[in-house]
Amino acid sequence: MNVTAKDVMTPRFHTLTPEMPISEAVRSFKAATESEGRKIFGMLVTDSIGRMVGMLSMYDILLFIQPKHVHIWGGMDDVDIVGLVDDACRRAGTILVGDIMTTEVISITPDTHLMAVLDIMIKKHIRRIPVIHDNRIVGIVYISDLFYHLVDKMM
Repeated sequence: MNVTAKDVMTPRFHTLTPEMPISEAVRSFKAATESEGRKIFGMLVTDSIGRMVGMLSMYDILLFIQPKHVHIWGGMDDVDIVGLVDDACRRAGTILVGDIMTTEVISITPDTHLMAVLDIMIKKHIRRIPVIHDNRIVGIVYISDLFYHLVDKMM
């Protein structure tokens, strides 16, 4: 069976720009989740002509909000956390998507075999992979879509 990325990818995807403030990006995550009817945890970041320049995930945003020195502190039990969340959210308002996005994004082509896609996702611990054809984003493969495609084959 020759199942490829084009068989499981979704051609609908949401994008952000590097110049967008994180506060606006968060609103875009919420709007995308509402329009898709499922939670969106990452979005592609594109330049002015639609080329992919990065990806911003929920993890990137949470990593930014997390206090920088928590690994030195050893935990949050001994930290005065009153106001910490409000302060972090306030700081996020001035940060741009391009400041915290992941720039080294793994991508695949529409003809990448499904088992190769699965292998990449497992080895790299990623949940979504952009599908690129002729330097254009044509879709995205979500790990949940890949999983349920395989579940359907098993039944």
